[in-house]
Amino acid sequence: MLPQEIIRIKRDGGTLDEAAIGAFVAGIADGRVADEQLGAFAMAIFLNGMRRAECVALTRAMRDSGRVMDWSPLVLPGPVLDKHSTGGVGDAVSLILGPWVAACGGFVPMISGRGLGHTGGTLDKLASIPGYDPFPDPDRLGRIVRDAGVAIIGQTDDLAPADRRFYAVRDVTATVECTPLIVASILSKKLAAGLDALVMDVKTGSGSVMGALERCTDLAETICDVADDAGTPTTALVTDMDQVLARNAGNALEVAEVIEILRGERTGGRLLEVTRELAAGMLLAGRLFEDRDGALAELDRRLASGEAAERFQAMVARLGGPADLLERWTEILPRAPETVPVVPPRPGSIASMDVYRVGMAVVELGGGRTRADQRIDPAVGLEAVAGIGEHVDEQHPIARIHARSRADAERAAARILAAVELAEAPVAPPPLIHRTVGADPSRSDKSAGQSS
Repeated sequence: MLPQEIIRIKRDGGTLDEAAIGAFVAGIADGRVADEQLGAFAMAIFLNGMRRAECVALTRAMRDSGRVMDWSPLVLPGPVLDKHSTGGVGDAVSLILGPWVAACGGFVPMISGRGLGHTGGTLDKLASIPGYDPFPDPDRLGRIVRDAGVAIIGQTDDLAPADRRFYAVRDVTATVECTPLIVASILSKKLAAGLDALVMDVKTGSGSVMGALERCTDLAETICDVADDAGTPTTALVTDMDQVLARNAGNALEVAEVIEILRGERTGGRLLEVTRELAAGMLLAGRLFEDRDGALAELDRRLASGEAAERFQAMVARLGGPADLLERWTEILPRAPETVPVVPPRPGSIASMDVYRVGMAVVELGGGRTRADQRIDPAVGLEAVAGIGEHVDEQHPIARIHARSRADAERAAARILAAVELAEAPVAPPPLIHRTVGADPSRSDKSAGQSS
């Protein structure tokens, strides 16, 4: 079937079979499908949606357009697990979660990305560690996962190559915000990692990419349905991004916070709570534990014993970073020369926060990018960001800015002050976890969603 015939079927609201979708994706990968045809195909899906079976077929075809990792030769004594987040500000979950799950018996080859726009990227955070190499060759990756239990790496060119080209076309044809295409894009890369189970962290709120809770819940449900049908059991949490997740936002600053948590020097807080729930979900999905209480108890034990920290240090060292990072991190991680408090115009409690604006303040400091080819400054960002309901005044600033210059810090402070609303009385913070979603094989076939 010719590409234009496949496009016509979807343009007219028809349903594509697995063979047609497979042929079209093969054409994306080998260049037989032109960019114009790919853009038309994306727009047809954007306007007419895809049924669940179509989305499964698209996901599988994009997954199989390149190398699919095979962990069976290593005879690992535990399940291969991963987590994916839709992105936010101060989201350093992966850096804690991967080593923590590895300490509990899972094996975590986590393929992560760089930040773009207001959201931070896990690879950018790790790039603030001198020497860290996120692109090991396959044999080295296998050894690291086998020995350390975890390796957080970047996507290589041979993993889901059709998705890379498809996304580039979607980015310039106003078809990025389309649920079935988002689902296929996320899952094709994750399932190419040869996972036994996956946990999704779908962010909702002002600092999220997806926005409203209803839309995020629909995405989480569709991801779980499609991944389950594609052969990878998947659960999801819809978590809050109406305030910065961690206390710090900025690459080296977030790594510093992660290290303090792993060392036991920071306890409690939003970042640790969300990570703990996602980690429990991974352990349950991998059948390492039968109940949530048992999984949480084991996680608490492994964190308190320092075993999660040891896994993190082992991963960093095996990927080229310093072997003494957890002991000398204050000397090793880069620091910005200027630190400036963001003092509120009057005392009060934080009533709301536009997290998108806060994230863009970090970008403007140099800690993020708006184009894929931009270099970033790993040292800049925000420290000790206050949360909703917390009192702020001269002695308790909204945040502390780490910047290259006083002028940079003052511009960032203006952005942050514009992003925060104060109230006289304390305001209850939003819940951290809004929904828990699991794949249900008994659900009837349904549309994988239309764009809104």
